[in-house]
Amino acid sequence: MLYTSESLEILIRELSKLPGIGRKSAQRVALHLLKQPKENVEILSRALIDIKDKIHYCSICYNITETDPCPICSNNKRDRSIICVVEEPNDVMAIEKTNEFKGLFHVLGGSLSPLDGIGPEDLKVTELLSRFSTENPDSNLITEVILAMNPNVEGEATTIYLSKLLKSFGVKVTRIARGLPIGSDMEFADEATLAKALEGRVTI
Repeated sequence: MLYTSESLEILIRELSKLPGIGRKSAQRVALHLLKQPKENVEILSRALIDIKDKIHYCSICYNITETDPCPICSNNKRDRSIICVVEEPNDVMAIEKTNEFKGLFHVLGGSLSPLDGIGPEDLKVTELLSRFSTENPDSNLITEVILAMNPNVEGEATTIYLSKLLKSFGVKVTRIARGLPIGSDMEFADEATLAKALEGRVTI
């Protein structure tokens, strides 16, 4: 519905496409932006363009980064004997906030979901297994893989699938403890809960 401005209506429509933002919220954001100085809006618009122009995926762990390898993979102070496998980059952010995990990560880019047509070939599973290749200088250092999937049906299926694949490499495979509520997402968990889940991980 067009009220007073086609430009405003277009902005409201585009904002309402964002997750968790309905039309009313989008309208409030749009009107807030309208009141801001032009330079503030230009900074926001440049930030939006920059994330598309500058951010890509790390060639090792597939976390989002502006440098390749990413700062975590290239940090020699990280414990290279442990890899924590997560579904999405926001899970890396959540775990890093705990300041408890000092190892490396691997981002799958999702979880197994046959109903949605998402199989192993749609995730970074092959890339995870390649980290155990003799061509990878870190492969002989890896002693443990932590499976930190979201506590839902898809996460459970992904955990079971990966645990079977990884055991053939002779590494210890663990999963984070059940400190996370079933059906929730890790990005919404507090740092203390995540820290305890990592600390209380169990061997699969």
